[in-house]
Amino acid sequence: MKPQKQPSRNVSGLFMNFLSWRERHVKEKNFLVVLALFVGLLCGLAAILLKWLISSISGALTSHISVYQGNYLYILLPSIGVILTVLYVRYFVKDNISHGVTKVLYAISRNKSRLKRHNMYTSVVASSITIGFGGSVGAEGPIVYTGGAIGSNIGQWFRMSPRNIMLLVGCGAAAGIAGIFKAPIAGLLFTLEVLMIDLTTVSVMPLLIASITSTTIAYVYTGYDFEFFFAQSEDFYAAKIPFALILGVLCGLVSLYFTRVMNMMENFFNRMKSRVTKLAIGCGILSLLVFLFPPLYGEGYDSIIELLSGDTSAIVNGSIFYSEGSSSWFILLFILMIVAFKVFATSATNGAGGVGGTFAPSLYVGCMTGFVFAYAANMMGFDEISTKNFALIGMAGVMSGVMHAPLMAIFLTAELTGGYQLFLPLLIVSTVSYATIKMFEPYSIYAMRLAQRGDLLTHHKDKAVLTLLKVNNVIENDLLSVTPDMNLKQMVDTISKSHRNIFPVLDDENKLVGIVLLDDIRNIMFRADLYKKMYVGNFMSSPPAVVEIKESMDMVMKKFDDTGAWNLPVVDNGKYVGFVSKSKIFNSYRRVLRHYCED
Repeated sequence: MKPQKQPSRNVSGLFMNFLSWRERHVKEKNFLVVLALFVGLLCGLAAILLKWLISSISGALTSHISVYQGNYLYILLPSIGVILTVLYVRYFVKDNISHGVTKVLYAISRNKSRLKRHNMYTSVVASSITIGFGGSVGAEGPIVYTGGAIGSNIGQWFRMSPRNIMLLVGCGAAAGIAGIFKAPIAGLLFTLEVLMIDLTTVSVMPLLIASITSTTIAYVYTGYDFEFFFAQSEDFYAAKIPFALILGVLCGLVSLYFTRVMNMMENFFNRMKSRVTKLAIGCGILSLLVFLFPPLYGEGYDSIIELLSGDTSAIVNGSIFYSEGSSSWFILLFILMIVAFKVFATSATNGAGGVGGTFAPSLYVGCMTGFVFAYAANMMGFDEISTKNFALIGMAGVMSGVMHAPLMAIFLTAELTGGYQLFLPLLIVSTVSYATIKMFEPYSIYAMRLAQRGDLLTHHKDKAVLTLLKVNNVIENDLLSVTPDMNLKQMVDTISKSHRNIFPVLDDENKLVGIVLLDDIRNIMFRADLYKKMYVGNFMSSPPAVVEIKESMDMVMKKFDDTGAWNLPVVDNGKYVGFVSKSKIFNSYRRVLRHYCED
C-alpha cells in the first residue's frame, strides 16, 4: 500500500499552488491591499489582547489597595513583574525583545524589513507582565514591534518584494498604534514621522486600510468612547496664545530632559556586566519610586484621566503623602516630582530587564507638565487658565519633542481625548516643542542610536538608499595582489595576468601597505635592465583613502568625493578585504533606488 500524504504536506502544497496562481493572475500592488487588510485585522486583535491582559493583571493585583495610605505592595509588585519578565525572556524567548520601535527601524534599514516569527507574540506576553505588575513603561513600543513582525512575516510568507515587505511592516506598526489608541490618523502618521516610510500613491492606501481596520476592531470590542474622557469646560481664547507658546518651549525642554536622562540611564545599565546586578538595581529604583509616587505604577493612564476630569486631589491617592486636605503647593510639588522621576522609573524598568516602551511615558509626562504649568500660573495670579486644557495640550507637546513627530502628537492627542476644539493650541505647542528640542537633538529617542551608527533610514532619498547599501555587498575581489619584495619582472608578470590596472600591496600578514597603479609604472615596465633592480616597495604609493568594512555607505561616498578616486581599498582592522569602485556602487544604487523608492 502507498503511504498516505501528511495533512501538513497537503496544506503546504495548496499554499504554494495559491502563491503561483496569485503571481500569474493578481498584481502585487493589488494583492498588497488585501494583505494590509489582513495585517490590520490581526494587529487590532493583538492590541485588544495586550490591553486586556494589562488591565486584568493590574486590576487583580491592585483592586484591594487602599487609597488612604501608603501601600507596601508597591515595593513588591513591580519587582516581581520584572523578574517574571526576565525569566520569560531568558528561558522561553531566548532573544532580546526590548526597544521595539528601534528594532523595527533597524529591521527596515539594515535587515530587509525581516523580523523574527516569535516577535509576533512574545512582546505582547512580556510587556503585559511588566506593565500589569507595575513596570513604569508603555505598551505602544511592544505593540509596534508585534505589528511590525506580523506585517513582515505575512509579507515573507506571501513572497512579496522587499519594498512591499517594508510597507507591510509599516502597516503593522500603524495598525498597532491605531488599535491600542483607537487613533487611525495617528497610526498612519507614526509610520511617516517615526518609522520614516514615505507616503506615496502606492503606500497611502495600504497604510490607511490597516489603520482603519485595526481601529474598527478596537471600537467593536471596547466601545466607541474615547480612550481618555475629556469634556472641554473652558474655551481657548486668543489672549492665551502667549501661554501656549511658553508651554511649547517648556515641553521642548522637558522632552530634552526626558531624552537625555533616558540615554544616561541606558548607558548606566549597559555598563553593568552582571544580569543580577542590573536586575537588583533596576528593581530597587523602580519599586522605591512607585512606592513613593503610586501614579508611576504601570502606564499611569488613571492619573491622566483624573487630571483631564479636574480631580486634582486624587493624584496623591495610595501614597504615604496622602492627606484629605492637601495644599495647592504640596500638590504642585508632588506632580513636579512625578515629572522629574517618571523617566528614572521608565529607564529602570527597561534596564532591569522589563519590556515596554517610552511612548506612554512621554504622553504621561506631557500631561503632568501641562497641568503643572497651568496650576502654577493660576497660583501666581495670572488670568484663570484651564488646567484640564493645558494638561491635554502638554500631552502633545512632550510627545512631539521626544518622538520628533509633531503631526502624530497633534492627531493622537485629539483622537485620544476628542479634544478637537483645542486644535490651534495643540498645533502651537507641538510645533514650538519640536522646534525647541531640534536645536539640541537632531533625532528622536528611537532613532538617535541608529543615526550615530549610520543605520537609520530617512525620508532623504539619497541617504535612504545609501543606508540600504552595505560595503560588503559591493566589494570586488578580482584584483591580483603583490608584495613589497617582488621585483619589477614579477610585477610585469602579474600585470600580464590581470585585467585590472590597480594592484594592492600586501605584507606577510595580509595587511594593506600600499597600492600600485599601472599608469605610475608604465614608463619603466618595459625596461628590462630594471627588472632585477626595481622592487614594488620602491614604486608603490599610498591609497588616497582606505574604507573600513563597517563604515556606512554615506561615509564611503564622502571619501570618494573628497579624494576624487574611482577605486578605494577595503580593510577589516587593517587586513585587506578587497576594493570598492564608484561604478559598482552606482549600479547598486540605481537598483536599490528602483526597488524601494518608485511609486
